Amino acid sequence: MDTKEILKKVRKIEIKTRRLSNHIFSGEYHTSFKGRGMTFSEVRQYQYGDDVRAIDWNVTARYNEPYIKVFEEERELTMMLMVDCSGSESFGTTNQFKSEIVTEIAATLAFSSTQNNDKVGLILFSDGIELYIPPKKGKSHVLRIIRELIEFKPKSKKTDLAQALKFLSSIMKKKAIVFLISDFMVKEYEQTLKIASKKHDVTGIRVFDKREEVIPNLGIVNMLDAETGETFLVDTSAKTVRMNYEKYYKENVKYFTETFSKCGSGTVSSRVDENYVKKLLGYFKARN
Repeated sequence: MDTKEILKKVRKIEIKTRRLSNHIFSGEYHTSFKGRGMTFSEVRQYQYGDDVRAIDWNVTARYNEPYIKVFEEERELTMMLMVDCSGSESFGTTNQFKSEIVTEIAATLAFSSTQNNDKVGLILFSDGIELYIPPKKGKSHVLRIIRELIEFKPKSKKTDLAQALKFLSSIMKKKAIVFLISDFMVKEYEQTLKIASKKHDVTGIRVFDKREEVIPNLGIVNMLDAETGETFLVDTSAKTVRMNYEKYYKENVKYFTETFSKCGSGTVSSRVDENYVKKLLGYFKARN
């Protein structure tokens, strides 16, 4: 795509996802994720029923009557979008690729964060860190993130979730709201997720295509592994081939749900042809 086409696509995604975040997600997002803590606001005279533990003894001694400290929730948060840009995301058998839905979900979440005046950053990963955009505020920053999601070309087509989570833990010193968006067709990331989840509020969003769940009987088919570039003939009419693939797929999904649950992190699963809006809204409401 040339610059004009990219800008057109960015604008199209902005119009769709900004509307969603403005009218649907901003309120749910606001109540689903709490701030980093309580910050001092002011002191005022003690009133009947106030918590005596909040008395400011210095001010009380100065005015010879009780005053208390008033605190308010520190609302500002940092959202980090971790997006899988490996080869398997460029797959789709309906009207959209997985990568396109991933971009829409990431954009919707990014605009939701700006509605609450929060910072948002981006990590694009394959089997290494492809791109890191530090968290910032503002619409122009969100548009830059969307543009990178659309036009970025990764160096590798493979996936390593453990490396991505390790990188997150090394750069984010303060608590962040983390959305890890991938098809999660890999394992071996439990340990790094456990470490990241102790510090951050992590949610895994699994985006998948219906043709990834079950291989249909199409006879002998020439297949391409999007992550290795290898092509090979597969006899899809063989029951054992279809059963082995289904087993492999279900094991990855089970690993995803069980690992995130074990680490105290949330999960959302959305098929390419499903309404991801309903899935995200349901997740936010369940958190509340």
